[in-house]
Amino acid sequence: MSKRTDSNGYTMVFAVIMVLVVGSLLAFLASSLKPAIKENERIEKQQNILYAMGVNENDNSNANFVSTKVAGDEFKKYITKQLVLAGDKVTQSEDAYLIDIKKQKANAKAGKVRKLPLFVGQKDGKTFYVAPIYGKGLWDAIWGYVSMDENMVVQGAYFDHKGETPGLGANIKQRYFMDDFIGEHLLNESGVFQGITVAKGNNDPKNEDKTDYEVDAIAGATITGDGVSAMIKKDLALYVPYFKNLKK
Repeated sequence: MSKRTDSNGYTMVFAVIMVLVVGSLLAFLASSLKPAIKENERIEKQQNILYAMGVNENDNSNANFVSTKVAGDEFKKYITKQLVLAGDKVTQSEDAYLIDIKKQKANAKAGKVRKLPLFVGQKDGKTFYVAPIYGKGLWDAIWGYVSMDENMVVQGAYFDHKGETPGLGANIKQRYFMDDFIGEHLLNESGVFQGITVAKGNNDPKNEDKTDYEVDAIAGATITGDGVSAMIKKDLALYVPYFKNLKK
């Protein structure tokens, strides 16, 4: 018996069987967990959008979402419209928040019409317009949601990342950084889009000037900050025609 188990043939057969068993098990787990993963992604997007418009559970210094238990109800309560901007067309969709922003960017590069989700919310008698943005940091993808009023003045922001450096670029999701964007103007006095630059040499470290189109950079995270600047300027600029139509 020992001679059989010590043979190369036995080892190969055993390895093949184990690969098949483990592979089947992983495939089963992936399939069975897929609905739960999708549901978690759906809830997280709702939490991100709500956070950007100020519906959150922040304490004195930390950024906290509304709980997963109430996210769906809060989303329905505060988000009154989900719009999809595609070329000159504006339509409503209950699933606009599920649109894949990365895929839509790829569509635009391929010459296809890009779908732009926009979420209209009401809170404390005020209207908020929340737009998703997507870009690249130092190591991998970064993304976020920016809430604006009808004049494209930022009312709130949420940023996240896939693999930025802890304590450096990863700090884009810290409250002290995200809060700096509140009140920043995206348009100049002539209505021309300027965006917002995460500036290392910013002369306004306390962020008191909201019309300089800059916020203070995170020390040691220049490339991640440049990525945030780029995705704000590239993605939010696409919404300018919609906001100009609001004035008509």
